[in-house]
Amino acid sequence: MTERYASPAAPRQPAVNAGKLWAGGLATALVAALIATVGILVGRGLFDVDVLAPKGAGVWGDARTAWYAAGAAAAGLTATAVVHLLILYAPRPMRFFGWVMALATVVAMVAPLATEKDPGSRFYTALLNLILGVAIGSLVAGTAHTATRPGEPAASGPYSYDPEGM
Repeated sequence: MTERYASPAAPRQPAVNAGKLWAGGLATALVAALIATVGILVGRGLFDVDVLAPKGAGVWGDARTAWYAAGAAAAGLTATAVVHLLILYAPRPMRFFGWVMALATVVAMVAPLATEKDPGSRFYTALLNLILGVAIGSLVAGTAHTATRPGEPAASGPYSYDPEGM
């Protein structure tokens, strides 16, 4: 009779290997910075699009190129922090992480389109931001899956129902 009213098993809290997660986050930051740098070099050198700097600044651009690469690396680290917090506290962490990354990528794509630069520069920068968002999202999600394993049941509270304890 008590089985009918028994509460389901306590939800399992996943265990996170933080060292592995953050090592993957650092690797993601490096890859994102390199994607940004290569993207700017390809845009400026091959397609003659003035990405982030006027054409007179050369293929490497100016100081904004380094800031763009640093921003991409920071986005990778921020995504790692977000997924870490979601794994620890959210009920479906990877589903929420997917939404966060998708919406952040859309924002990053729309931002250059709202500027008054020439259309080629705006669309190329939006495309580069899409590539960065997909790369960061997929690398961090893959690292999170690798660094997470099912954990122990969550600790029960002082007023939880335990049919065997009666």
